[in-house]
Amino acid sequence: MNTADHTLFLIKTRGPQTAQQLATLLDLTSMGARKQLEAWQEKGMVTYEDVADKPGRPSRRWLLTDAGHARFPDRHAELTVQLIDQVRSLFGDAGLEKLITSREQISERDYRQHLAAARNLPERVQALAQARSAEGYMADIETQADGSLLLVENHCPICAAAKQCQQFCRSELDLFQRVLGPDCSVGRVEHMLAGARRCVYVIKKI
Repeated sequence: MNTADHTLFLIKTRGPQTAQQLATLLDLTSMGARKQLEAWQEKGMVTYEDVADKPGRPSRRWLLTDAGHARFPDRHAELTVQLIDQVRSLFGDAGLEKLITSREQISERDYRQHLAAARNLPERVQALAQARSAEGYMADIETQADGSLLLVENHCPICAAAKQCQQFCRSELDLFQRVLGPDCSVGRVEHMLAGARRCVYVIKKI
């Protein structure tokens, strides 16, 4: 990944960043980071907002535009939406529900295979994050002070499909609970479809 693409990747996965934060992550000077950002701004991929997060001069945070987000894979969003519409038209909501259930069953089988060697909850969550990343979700794990785990998905490759049919999101939440097991609870605390930058699931040991 070249420096220019890495700049977009960092903003995508970490959220709005200052030029200095990006400079540190990219091992560049502040001027070098600003040049990368300005080049992407000219192409319409990034924009900025000035945030007064402390007294004095506000800090400039750089974030992706819609065009910037669109650079990341979306699994042929337009075709997916068309297929959802056609399934609903031909077979009704019941037919669409069968399609979602079938997809869920296949995903559950694959995730269970991926988690088979995990010995405890943190390892299961890590294995699930790896499986989701392989599908394009750019997933990470964060550990909270109370010991709970956050499964953070910085990208949604099926976002267009989920907007068209929100059962996909309901299906994923139920699926995570089943594959991670009865010794934990799974809840969604950030949701792209609700306007968040990412989807975040909190996983707590019971």
